[in-house]
Amino acid sequence: MTTTINLQISLDALIQAVTSLDLESKRQLLDIIEHQVFAAEEASYVEDSETQAEIEAVKIEYQQGEFVTIDDFIQAQSN
Repeated sequence: MTTTINLQISLDALIQAVTSLDLESKRQLLDIIEHQVFAAEEASYVEDSETQAEIEAVKIEYQQGEFVTIDDFIQAQSN
């Protein structure tokens, strides 16, 4: 079982704590932060009805075969 706690610390204290970490710990923290940012951005896209409609339209186009592979795109650009 995982226990969750909420801490309130200043940004300066957090920066000092991160600065004191070794390189591997900083990489682990970066990975965690990137995942959190990605999840938050993805959630905000779902909440935006215009973006959601665009995603659905693209999915339909893809299912209908209306897409160009990257190789085909590159080939067309070189001609």
